[in-house]
Amino acid sequence: MKYRKLGQTDIDVSVICLGTMTYGEQNTEAEGWEQMDYALDQGVNFFDTAELYSTPARSETYGSTEEIIGTWLTARKNRDKVVIGSKVAGPGPYTKHIRDVKVYSREGIIEAVEGSLKRLQTDYIDLYQIHWPERGANFFGKRGYVHKNGWEDNFKMRLEVLHEFVEAGKIKYIGISNETPWGALNYLKLSDHFDLPRIASIQNPYNLLNRSYEVGLAEISIREKCGLLGYSPVACGRLTNKYLEGTDTSECRLNKFKVNYQRYNSDNCILATKQYYDIAKSIGLSLAQLSIAWVNQQDFVTSNIIGATKMEQLKENIATIDIELDRATIKRINAIHGLVPDPAS
Repeated sequence: MKYRKLGQTDIDVSVICLGTMTYGEQNTEAEGWEQMDYALDQGVNFFDTAELYSTPARSETYGSTEEIIGTWLTARKNRDKVVIGSKVAGPGPYTKHIRDVKVYSREGIIEAVEGSLKRLQTDYIDLYQIHWPERGANFFGKRGYVHKNGWEDNFKMRLEVLHEFVEAGKIKYIGISNETPWGALNYLKLSDHFDLPRIASIQNPYNLLNRSYEVGLAEISIREKCGLLGYSPVACGRLTNKYLEGTDTSECRLNKFKVNYQRYNSDNCILATKQYYDIAKSIGLSLAQLSIAWVNQQDFVTSNIIGATKMEQLKENIATIDIELDRATIKRINAIHGLVPDPAS
């Protein structure tokens, strides 16, 4: 395994991060335990979760992923070997079951942190993140920015309440997710000006079908030392062989939850995917291997969040850490991106 610093912290995290949002929905507790055992044995020390998970978000499975991680941590007695990242859920039609208080209010954040600590059965969370912007920009397939009046900027309040948890030792570091360049710079500015916790990372989607992070945010990650925790490196399964080779089933994510992932089902996504598949095949890799290895190599990426429902998928994904794509392959990838840019952004 390879490791990189998490922002300006003293924590080294594995370049491959274990995504866990299927635990409690597509994966049972036993399967989640098996995945975490294997990942840790392979040197993966970074696990990503959120109070929202498992997904798709619904009241019946709210918090189930953290609970499964919590039972595993307690049974294995290995809390010091794992870096845990979690998140507070933001506003949206799929989060109304989570809490009644105003989203991202002081009370809401306190409730979220304490709830995650309890479910995870831990005294502290290594990285705690704002899951998406309250102002309704740049998340879950939303393209561009549409200004809306009436939104009140409460960035400073969020940093202040998270600072209290840092001071209490319940959170080590903080991060943001699904943010824009403006949002990231605003957090950094306020942290510096008011001596509040500094964001260590930005967790946004990043894959061959969505390279929008490269515009603005990549430079911020490098210059401000708050790297990308890239999620959906295989675009919810679109960037795998199965949909092109006809081996997908009704249980596959894009089939089972089609309405949730429409951005990966567009004609342009399928067009680009076929061309990336041809590249992978020509160099003896699966499409998933090509896609994940490509993310691993980006200099602004701190960690690449992979997820799997099957152990064979997990093993293939983690093994990409040993794949190095050459310049000729990167050039072919960029040529396709030039013809079909960001079809799922």
